[in-house]
Amino acid sequence: MVSRFLSTHKEFIRGLVAAIPIMISFIPFSLVLGAQAIQRGMATGEISLMVAMNFAGGSEFVAVNLWTSPPHLLLLAFMTLLVNSRHILMGAALTPYLQGLPKKKVLLALFFMCDESWAMSFADAKKSTNQRFNYHYYIGASLGLYLTWVIFTTIGALVGPLIGDVTHYGFDMAFVAVFLVLLKGMWKGVVAAIPWLVSLIVAVVSYLILPGAWYVLCGAIAGLIVAFIMAHYD
Repeated sequence: MVSRFLSTHKEFIRGLVAAIPIMISFIPFSLVLGAQAIQRGMATGEISLMVAMNFAGGSEFVAVNLWTSPPHLLLLAFMTLLVNSRHILMGAALTPYLQGLPKKKVLLALFFMCDESWAMSFADAKKSTNQRFNYHYYIGASLGLYLTWVIFTTIGALVGPLIGDVTHYGFDMAFVAVFLVLLKGMWKGVVAAIPWLVSLIVAVVSYLILPGAWYVLCGAIAGLIVAFIMAHYD
């Protein structure tokens, strides 16, 4: 029992430490989110509650930009669902690895799921000798990212008027850099990357011709269709 606890604790810490570079990259964006939310008329408590209950930065930026007083709740809910639609595919990919776990652990894993922790965990599984998904590594990385996002978004709301717009300093490239590194860790060759490329092209075209965040859903569906076709004829 003791050895098992030490093993799970070690994997949790390993995931937490591995996520530190991404946690650092979260800081400027969370500060910007908090500052923008304050400027849109949200209270600090509302901002903290929003990011704590909906751990998905893209949809939170959309919600802040659409925020009015009183807020259009149906519009906010729909746009959040649209931007977060990719999580349906991410959750489906996790399903085989979560089978057999207690429901509370499954719900915890899905609640903390974000693009970065999801990609980190699959990359870690790929590098491991048994190619297995490590639940405690995933939770360690996810919890570190979650706390960083919530804490620094709240700080951004508190000191937003003082820090101004940090995107003027190029900090908005942090997420782009993180995703490029994550993609490199999941790289399996040119052929396997074809669905990524199709998803990117469709998302860009959709962004240019469609209003709102439809490009997220269009890109995800296009990539999924291409991956399905490639798997069917492989």
